Amino acid sequence: MNRRPINVAWRALRQTVSGPDTPPTRPLLARWPRLAPYAAPVGLLAALGLFAITLAVENERRLAPPIAVLFAALTVAPLLALPRRPLLAWRLTMLALLVCTFNAPDDVPWPWTPPLALGAIAVLAVVAARVDRPVLIWVAALSAVPVLTLVRAENRGATLVAVGVLAILGDLVRRNQLSRRALVAQTEVSEREQERRAVLEERTRIARELHDVVAHHMSLIAVQAETAPYRLTDVPAGTAAEFTAIAGSARDALTDMRRLLGVLRSESTGPQTAPQPDLADLPAMVATAERAGLPVRLDATRPEGVAVPAPVGLAAYRIVQEGLANAARHAAGAAVRVTVRAGPSTLAVRIENSPADAPPTAQGGTGHGLTGMRERATSLGGTFTAGPLPDGGYAVAAELPYDARDGER
Repeated sequence: MNRRPINVAWRALRQTVSGPDTPPTRPLLARWPRLAPYAAPVGLLAALGLFAITLAVENERRLAPPIAVLFAALTVAPLLALPRRPLLAWRLTMLALLVCTFNAPDDVPWPWTPPLALGAIAVLAVVAARVDRPVLIWVAALSAVPVLTLVRAENRGATLVAVGVLAILGDLVRRNQLSRRALVAQTEVSEREQERRAVLEERTRIARELHDVVAHHMSLIAVQAETAPYRLTDVPAGTAAEFTAIAGSARDALTDMRRLLGVLRSESTGPQTAPQPDLADLPAMVATAERAGLPVRLDATRPEGVAVPAPVGLAAYRIVQEGLANAARHAAGAAVRVTVRAGPSTLAVRIENSPADAPPTAQGGTGHGLTGMRERATSLGGTFTAGPLPDGGYAVAAELPYDARDGER
């Protein structure tokens, strides 16, 4: 015999009668924080008003003043406890339904006052939307006890149906809330996972591009080392052996880099044989953007004799490329200015656009362009900032440090 359903039902009964209350939910006025400070005073005034109305109704039944005050308090108390302690409010309501029946008129369908009946409906509706299904079943079953014992026979059926409908609707509301919360939590997890994947993909692409840049220099080192004994005269045998060892180490490094690149490269990404762009390709990219209808102005300066290393030039090119794409996507019609300043040890890149004079023309993109630009800057030990301008435009800026001697090799 499976005793699990019996144990579940027993635990639910104990929680319903005397167990802990349901955990608090989001405050009712969380969406309107300005109204939250007035909730308690307004609720207290409403409770006092309901107490006075209930007391007047109880006096019409010709009850003793202490009994009338007690019945009015039992009517109002559940509503005061309802927002934070719904099960406690239901227990107080059950007590009121069983006690507050003295001197009821014969011509009313229920032996309770209208405030108590309406309050009981409100309490049952809230409890049904807050408790688990096993507890809800017991709440609905026990709520039927006053109906079966105190309500007239001709009104019991409709009252029991109303209790059942409230329980079913409350359970549906609770299930809907749980589904929404689960969906919100899953959406947050998916967004974090998407951001993490975007960062990893950008780092992988940076690694592939750096491989192409470094492989070029390593290949030159290997070729120079192998041909040095033939290009130079009177090279001692020991020196020639050193050149051979250098060439071998360079080729071994290239082999290891290709193996690492094979691990980093996704299955859908084929081998990339095209040369990687650098600062010299910026005018062509700006011209392409202008032909596409984006008003761009390029301001690039590099002092004579300053050579920017290939990885830094590639990162600057990609940052400008993504910046122009974001400007076209989110600030259609805005004028864009690209500024590139090469100093003795730092390359400064800035892309700024004026306020958009038209709605965005495209809604595509992954939404992680800023993440990619930041990854490129930080991978080189630089800095990256992005944010709106006082005039309503937007600007991104990167500082990419380098050693000028690296660009001369």
